[in-house]
Amino acid sequence: MAETVSGAEIQLENVTKRYPGTGEPAVKDFNMTIPAGKIVIFVGPSGCGKTTTMRMINRLIEPTSGTITIGGEDTLKLNADALRRKVGYAIQQAGLFPHFTVAQNIAVVPGLLDWEKKKIGDRVDEMMDLVGLDPSVYRDRFPRQLSGGQQQRVGVARALAADPPVLLMDEPFGAVDPITRGNLQDELLRLQLELRKTIVFVTHDFDEAVKLGDKIAVLGDQSTIQQFDTPEAILANPANDMVAGFVGAGASLKQLTLLRVRDVNYHDNALTVVAPDSSPAELRKQMSEQGKTYALVLDARRRPQRWVHVRDLSTASSLATVGRPVGDNVSTQSTLQDALEAILSEGGNAVVTGSRGEYVGTIDIETVTNTIQQLRDEHDAGSAAS
Repeated sequence: MAETVSGAEIQLENVTKRYPGTGEPAVKDFNMTIPAGKIVIFVGPSGCGKTTTMRMINRLIEPTSGTITIGGEDTLKLNADALRRKVGYAIQQAGLFPHFTVAQNIAVVPGLLDWEKKKIGDRVDEMMDLVGLDPSVYRDRFPRQLSGGQQQRVGVARALAADPPVLLMDEPFGAVDPITRGNLQDELLRLQLELRKTIVFVTHDFDEAVKLGDKIAVLGDQSTIQQFDTPEAILANPANDMVAGFVGAGASLKQLTLLRVRDVNYHDNALTVVAPDSSPAELRKQMSEQGKTYALVLDARRRPQRWVHVRDLSTASSLATVGRPVGDNVSTQSTLQDALEAILSEGGNAVVTGSRGEYVGTIDIETVTNTIQQLRDEHDAGSAAS
């Protein structure tokens, strides 16, 4: 079955940006074709011009010369405001309007496009659901009432609300803690599986680039392209010393970020899965009969909520509060590196979720370590053969 791509191809031809009073251009003669429906990462040192290059796509920065087209349409011939409404934009601190509710923030662009009120309301709920925020809980909250990760989710929902073919992301996950960052990266990959936008993503973190990118552009001064290829190709064959420096030590271990949870055999035979309205006494009986130590409580939409140990059940009157909340989980899109971190964080099996956050299984330390060992054996065999 052919994948439906909602993104548009972006072409940058001989794009240059000169700022007044400077000798050298910030971006010099930049040429690139960004394929429709793919994630392309710009990675490079601070000040190399990667953000300037990206912002010229939606004309937040006007190019001095050159041509930029989106879906064959010359962006310089469009009204700049109209162009920006057709291109989603997500930044590091989410950039939410503090005095707007979550719903009002997400509704900004559809409102500017004069959508009908009901259509906007439906779209807000749809986008919140898509990024894993329950509309009935979060719709009327203000940004200050959200965690950093939740704010970023709202930022992504707002950027996608008018269904633009292109999404520009400027260090969007740079200001959150590592676990939240990993979860947001997974969320983006899950969304992209469903939406197939053209995403241009700026980061200085090469591991993030490897995890997210269909292709990576390693940029040097003035946005000169040092290498533009798949993560696998760049890890295997850095084009020059600068790229090799970015790849850094442990390139073989970075292969862990190329393998996804969906590529290994995760399972769900180590525990019992139950709904929150199940009877604690019934569950205890069932677990005893099956010889299970842990159960996982799911909500009405099969999303993981709480871990329950069999000993917690003897005095429990309800499963709504017994046990402990599920902490760090991973999705089928997560890397094995993420899975390893989640397992260590949880102190046992990590929960695996599917495309809408629903429970699909668990992954354990043995599965990950066996895969690492297999990778090392293959790497050693390859090195011996060469």
